Amino acid sequence: MRSHLLNDTTAEQYRRCVTDGVERVAAKLAATDRPFTGISVDALSPRIDEIDLDQPLHDTTAVLDELEDVYLRDAIYFHHPRYLAHLNCPVVIPAVLGEAVLSAVNSSLDTWDQSAGGTLIERKLIDWTTERIGLGPAADGVFTSGGTQSNLQALLLAREEAKSNDLAELRIFASEVSHFSVKKSAKLLGLGPDAVVSIPVDHDKRMQTVALARELERCAKDGLVPMAVVATAGTTDFGSIDPLPEIAELCEQFGTWMHVDAAYGCGLLASLRHRDRINGIERADSVTVDYHKSFFQPVSSSAVLVRDAATLRHATYHAEYLNPRRMVEERIPNQVDKSLQTTRRFDALKLWMTLRTMGADGIGQLFDEVCELAREGWRLLAADPRFDVVVEPSLSTLVFRYIPAAVTDPAEIDRANLYARKALFASGDAIVAGTKVGGRHYLKFTLLNPETQASDIAAVLDLIAGHAEQYLGESLDRAS
Repeated sequence: MRSHLLNDTTAEQYRRCVTDGVERVAAKLAATDRPFTGISVDALSPRIDEIDLDQPLHDTTAVLDELEDVYLRDAIYFHHPRYLAHLNCPVVIPAVLGEAVLSAVNSSLDTWDQSAGGTLIERKLIDWTTERIGLGPAADGVFTSGGTQSNLQALLLAREEAKSNDLAELRIFASEVSHFSVKKSAKLLGLGPDAVVSIPVDHDKRMQTVALARELERCAKDGLVPMAVVATAGTTDFGSIDPLPEIAELCEQFGTWMHVDAAYGCGLLASLRHRDRINGIERADSVTVDYHKSFFQPVSSSAVLVRDAATLRHATYHAEYLNPRRMVEERIPNQVDKSLQTTRRFDALKLWMTLRTMGADGIGQLFDEVCELAREGWRLLAADPRFDVVVEPSLSTLVFRYIPAAVTDPAEIDRANLYARKALFASGDAIVAGTKVGGRHYLKFTLLNPETQASDIAAVLDLIAGHAEQYLGESLDRAS
């Protein structure tokens, strides 16, 4: 079994195995003509169930053959231009190369003596990002597994900085379309069921600052503690960006921690055209960024950034076997001192490889392209009488609903849209997401692929309309 260990004696075997795997994936990518095969859970599950994990195949070629059957053939391919559903981006080749390197070397980023140069590369990228944001010379941060963890850590720091002896007094303010991880974090942090105060949004799905001011005043009047305001720079459903400068003013006025969830909108940090859309982010106390959403990185690649490095002490614990206190005095950089995680992948390497190959402008150009594509898609939807589009895009998301000319029952229209989404997914021709707006079912395009064209959007809209019309026709047949 030692022949499977990666070391100096198996380097050639490693080269052959990885090359075989890469060639198979490359061939699959080249031959993929739709984002999904449309296979159902019931059809795929038996293939997995019949595999006996206690009976190995003993040969990586045979394992790759099996993997083709149980995974590669039916995987959902985000690189396809008609994958239009969730916040999943196609990835850039330098980042994939970085993924291969970091997996093989397998550095752990918790301590210097497990990482060395990896520690310094991650710190350099944190500094680069905080400079792009404008957080100032005292800023710091750490890579995380994703936006949910970043938001949790930011709110943990906010809770500790609030210095309240009664967790029931703490309040977090976030828009009604903010990410669900805000409420999840409040629960994990031991806050009360009323801790998260939902602030209404305007027509453009941006937090209403007048309503925020009113709730902050009410909080103070009731003797409660305004722990944090979570502003969103790129909501999951709409890509909307809250009015950051106005929110910053209110946070300063009420002495409240300002967190900006820019998991989606962080691509604007590299934008050549639209950086001004997140003006005000530089006034935040903490910021979430997901490079694996709008920097075209493989999952996972995320970070939480803070204005004041000293606040990261709230996540610091020392263990003699890992990061004893004396290491701080010896100026040995242990990233575990800042992180909620201990063992942690060198995910920063992917972004490093990307920046050193493409540069920030290269990333920004790709993100600008998908933002412009969303504008084109909005114009198509606004001009098409078959659809109702909710809001002009701030980033690259479009929320819309098929509206049949001859049907007025909202519930029936809901069912037609739900059917169209499911039928489209089952066909494998395209994948779109769904959400609710005002209690009604809507469809959603999340456009993160620069290879997607306006013609793809138009074709998918026709497919959606066709499936919806088929459902309504069958519905009328059943009713007659």
